[in-house]
Amino acid sequence: MNKLEVVTLKNNNGMELKVTNYGATIIGLKVPDKYNNFIDVVVGLKEASNYVQEPYINEMLFLGSSIGPYAGRISKGKFEIDGISYTLKHTEGVHLHGGEGFDKKYWSVKEVLNDSVIFEYLRKNLEEGYPGNLDVTVTYKLTGSNCLNITYKAKTDKATPVNLTSHPYINLNGTGSVLHHELMINSKEHLEVDDKLIPSGKLIDSKNTIFDYTEKSKINKEGFVGFDDTFVLNDKKIKASLTSEESRINLNIFSNQPAMVIYTPKRFPSLAFKANNDEPLFPAICFEPQNFPDAPNNSHFPNSILRPNEEYINEIIYEFSVI
Repeated sequence: MNKLEVVTLKNNNGMELKVTNYGATIIGLKVPDKYNNFIDVVVGLKEASNYVQEPYINEMLFLGSSIGPYAGRISKGKFEIDGISYTLKHTEGVHLHGGEGFDKKYWSVKEVLNDSVIFEYLRKNLEEGYPGNLDVTVTYKLTGSNCLNITYKAKTDKATPVNLTSHPYINLNGTGSVLHHELMINSKEHLEVDDKLIPSGKLIDSKNTIFDYTEKSKINKEGFVGFDDTFVLNDKKIKASLTSEESRINLNIFSNQPAMVIYTPKRFPSLAFKANNDEPLFPAICFEPQNFPDAPNNSHFPNSILRPNEEYINEIIYEFSVI
């Protein structure tokens, strides 16, 4: 029988991370604001048990979850590797976030230290249609400089698509709307998608469009209607930055991935949230560093196929400071 476990990490500055082995999920992250109050900047539910119960398990929210084996969408309900076709579970041809993915699995707690924890999950061959036994780990580590380091690693015994990421919903005030947060994205292009959010294969210039946040500005600038989009990342060190004038918390995001999906839900459903997050418009923002969605079906996208004797690594850093 699977057992729900919660691990709490702290650094010497009082920063605190709570994660659960169900979905290797971030359920809380308290960071100091300008006035040395600790704000839980990750939207989550009141109790860890809420994540494994209705009504939450019927929602497709992925609150703080580890996403895989393939983050984002895969089209046509299938992909091909080395001339062999693999069929995935899908809805009208769209396979999202690995289907019954890693966010819905109980991971093993491999190692716990004062400032870090490692979770592990073994995806068996043809689980959800994916080839290969895939050994996945995620390490969460708090640093003395108020960084949360998230590192995904994976190895396989058969060629298989891999695209892992973390899905925390961020609100630097802990509650209310993020529309007045200031956002910068180091990206000059985004992916064109259809009405099912499947990439067409084209990269679109973002300059002077609603996708252009190369200069820091309020999220709610002219034309903003919400994001569920893939931004192609520049080579610059900081990939994105978010600031709240209210809490004076600044978040810088670093990653070794070629893209980042940014998602801003317009509203949350009525759930047992820690804070009053189900009322305001645009209560949070997600940053999901990853490979391009539907890369297995677009040969000109960055390679997403992991082969035996290779190692997949996705390194994500959330660096918190005050301004």
